[in-house]
Amino acid sequence: MSWGKLLEPDLVLGSSVLTITPELIQQHHLKGLVLDVDETLVPINQDHISDELQQWVSEIRQVASLWLVSNNVISARIARIGDALNLPYIAGAAKPSRRKLRQAVEQMQLPVEQLAMVGDRLFTDVLAGNRLGMFTILVEPLVDPAEGLGMARLRSFEVWFSQVLGATLTHK
Repeated sequence: MSWGKLLEPDLVLGSSVLTITPELIQQHHLKGLVLDVDETLVPINQDHISDELQQWVSEIRQVASLWLVSNNVISARIARIGDALNLPYIAGAAKPSRRKLRQAVEQMQLPVEQLAMVGDRLFTDVLAGNRLGMFTILVEPLVDPAEGLGMARLRSFEVWFSQVLGATLTHK
């Protein structure tokens, strides 16, 4: 598989994770979501869970299994978020490595084709999910305005470089 295809999400939302609906999950025949944490569910400098996120998790868990898989090595932070959402989690995943992502998939006991990797980063979340054969969903990051410039530059570079390699990143 070409690098362009490995970096190409199956679905580009153009909005936050909160716009994933039960109907969207069912439309794509998904039974589970593996969720990135930092910038996908909460800004990287925050530990608290918004009411909107809590409500979204409650709604989505009615139709799909959920796991958190984060590259963040601060296990206590990811544990606080996982516990607040009542979701299993893995910290220090080192995505795009598949090793810890595969652990979550095995724990979910679902075929990999029925699982989506949901995240805000092409070079970690999308690449890891595609390498494992998952459906991949790219969402817009939840960025604290105080931290936004550096993350925006990194994401812009990833988008540009992925397109240079042949990835199509249009909203679907």
